[in-house]
Amino acid sequence: SLYLCIMYKNDTIVALATPAGSGAIAVVRLSGSESHEIASKIFVPAFAKADSKSTSELYHNLGANTVTLGHIYDGNRMVDEVLLTKFNAPRSYTGEHVVEISCHGSIYIQQEIIAVCLKNGARMANAGEFTLQAFLNAKMDLNQAEAVADLISSESETAHQIALQQMRGGFSSELKELRGQLLNFASLIELELDFSEEDVAFADRDDLKRLLSESQQTLRKLIDSFALGNVLKTGIPVAIVGEPNVGKSTLLNALLNEEKAIVSDIAGTTRDSIEDEINIDGVRFRLIDTAGLRETTDTIEGMGIQRSYAKAEQSKLVLYLLDATQLNTAPRIMHCLMRIQILREKFPDKPLVVIVNKIDQITGLEHAEITKQINSKSPETILISLSAKSRAGVDELKTALVGSFKSGALSQDDTIVSNARHYDALQQAYSSLLEVQEGIENDISSEFLAIDIRATAESLGIITGEITNDELLGNIFSQFCIGK
Repeated sequence: SLYLCIMYKNDTIVALATPAGSGAIAVVRLSGSESHEIASKIFVPAFAKADSKSTSELYHNLGANTVTLGHIYDGNRMVDEVLLTKFNAPRSYTGEHVVEISCHGSIYIQQEIIAVCLKNGARMANAGEFTLQAFLNAKMDLNQAEAVADLISSESETAHQIALQQMRGGFSSELKELRGQLLNFASLIELELDFSEEDVAFADRDDLKRLLSESQQTLRKLIDSFALGNVLKTGIPVAIVGEPNVGKSTLLNALLNEEKAIVSDIAGTTRDSIEDEINIDGVRFRLIDTAGLRETTDTIEGMGIQRSYAKAEQSKLVLYLLDATQLNTAPRIMHCLMRIQILREKFPDKPLVVIVNKIDQITGLEHAEITKQINSKSPETILISLSAKSRAGVDELKTALVGSFKSGALSQDDTIVSNARHYDALQQAYSSLLEVQEGIENDISSEFLAIDIRATAESLGIITGEITNDELLGNIFSQFCIGK
């Protein structure tokens, strides 16, 4: 169907641009060469008089980028009073003539306005087809088009910020400049082949080496940013682990501010992981309450404990919860310190936050001794004390969570890659760069060197859409909502 969309890109398309369902208002969008002609047949400005010019002529006399009050008609039948916004190509979102009709939000009215547009020559838009038109009309590149979908689906400040960065085109400009330099070198190297008998070098190999070094640094930085960008976009997974009855489920409920998990004095109540999401200062976290870690002969509980380790492995941050009331002897504190060390060795690349819970049930001196012991034996530990039941100290934990992942790169407008397709293409480009470097070191022929350079440029072009195909576009735009 996407092939047909491209084949018939001169069609005028119509769709509801606001969410389906009833509301205060709805917006019906027309885009294409016949948008104004269709609108002139169905829209009558409110200022039109019975003895005035034809309504069609009145419509065409409306200025571009203006909003006009009027009525939509189906023949002689009035459908609704609306505000109509008129855009002339190419100064519109899609680069085509665009008409946006703001009507009352009745589902019946929405359907009637779309129906009268269809009756007068429009066709229903496919998913993402308005943005596809914008891409085909060079209003945006493919990376920016994908950022539109990310912006619509963003559910946190950080995901929103990443999408806006990509929509502004900084990432695209960086890649296009790099791609242009690589193609220039490839062309010079290929030119050398025409003068192979004269042993002429048009491409300075030292300049090429410098470009390769700078390009590798740029691509490596972008590739490495995906680990952060992906979790900021989808939610940072945080595993809450600890022995039974230390308050893991109570802490989950306190963070979520709702009774999500069952809380009981019976050890081993949580047999499976419980997940939910929370937005803290614009960062989205996926909290995972796991089964208590202990030795057990219960098969079901044992499976839950194994799953706890698996969830901790998949998480980006581990919260290890301790029960302050159980840390009243040196052996118990030593046992917890050993558990902390085991977790550090098991998950060396994950931030580990140790939480001393139930501090409302011990004295200040006891609490001071516990924190002193943990800090002296494990000084690198991020240690937080709180009472999950009374929620004292929970705000400090939230601050620590955000501090672990609130990247300074975001506030400095550095590029963060969050799209898996871009990540794969960057990986391919980086591999091709390594082959180019290896080729220079081994003094391979100019012909093969140019092939590897062009392979790198092709991978970068796939990201921005300078190199594309119908299948790729179909996969991307089919994930958009209809009306965008």
